[in-house]
Amino acid sequence: MRVILASASPRRKEILSRICPVFSVEPARCGEEVEGEPAPEELTLLLARRKAEEVASRFPDAAVLAADTVVWFEGRALGKPKDAADAAATLSLLSGREHAVYTGWCLLSPKGGRCGVCRTEVTFRELDTAFIAAYVASGNPLDKAGSYGIQDEPSPVLRYRGSLTNVIGLPQEEIARAFQEIGVLV
Repeated sequence: MRVILASASPRRKEILSRICPVFSVEPARCGEEVEGEPAPEELTLLLARRKAEEVASRFPDAAVLAADTVVWFEGRALGKPKDAADAAATLSLLSGREHAVYTGWCLLSPKGGRCGVCRTEVTFRELDTAFIAAYVASGNPLDKAGSYGIQDEPSPVLRYRGSLTNVIGLPQEEIARAFQEIGVLV
């Protein structure tokens, strides 16, 4: 069965390739607007399901995987930074503090579907202005929710509890299990 990743994220592509070596990429063509202020679990699951359903409507014979990740801090989502100054402000805000990363995911196929949400707790180390300036200048935080990549070197992260790949953008363990449960991959 054809497998489609409903995302252009290079990090999601890399993680999915560990589970399924052959797949295609078809980014979803739907908006990410939501009504109200849903909790992070509801928000990420809603957006992942919306993306999976939109791509599955175009490719009904395929297994479609979609995901949405948010960095959640003090009751709000921290998205991708608008620019370098926004990235620096976000890194300063998170310095020495804990936040949560949620990834909602949805796998739909003619054989069935599975959806879920993975949560990982992340604690930043204390970041001085020199580290923040160098990290922002590297360009690494500019396309990432929360303005950081846990996999970057040097990393702003002191420790995490939960799935590392969830923080990168796709909880590998949960996704592999979902593929097996619905019989898409053996």
